[in-house]
Amino acid sequence: MSASSSDGPATTVEVVLVKAGRTKISYPAELLADDGVRISVRAPWAGEGVRDFGFVRFEPGDVFTEHYWRDRWYSVKEVRAAGGTLKGHYCDITRPAELSGGRLVVEDLDLDLWVSADGTDVRRLDEDEFAQSGLSGRDPGAAAAAVAALDELDALARGAGLGTLLG
Repeated sequence: MSASSSDGPATTVEVVLVKAGRTKISYPAELLADDGVRISVRAPWAGEGVRDFGFVRFEPGDVFTEHYWRDRWYSVKEVRAAGGTLKGHYCDITRPAELSGGRLVVEDLDLDLWVSADGTDVRRLDEDEFAQSGLSGRDPGAAAAAVAALDELDALARGAGLGTLLG
């Protein structure tokens, strides 16, 4: 089901990323689609100024098309420069998304994956942060699901590609 049509204005949702029980960041996004399982939104870079990771820079003008699932432990964000050039995909390992009352809420579980536009650079990120979070002791089931989700995305990125999730 399409979230918006040419007959009316686009629907906006507030994306809320929660970490350790607190809101890490929230920002408005255009709701592109919601098929009951996957929710897709588009938003400009919501961070302050430029964030340079060394392997990619997120900066004002970048556009993120973000895909969240109600039944999967991750989100996949397609990152494009202001001119439309694909920079790559940033994947957050999260609990399944919840959309209610115009708020799309996801809980960040610290693990991330970066995949360059050409697919040759696949990086697992923040595994040390995940280990230090204590999630494996507090919620072993969630910790196992998070690691399995990272492994799944990593294998997909190195194999058929993340595009198979987004088509």
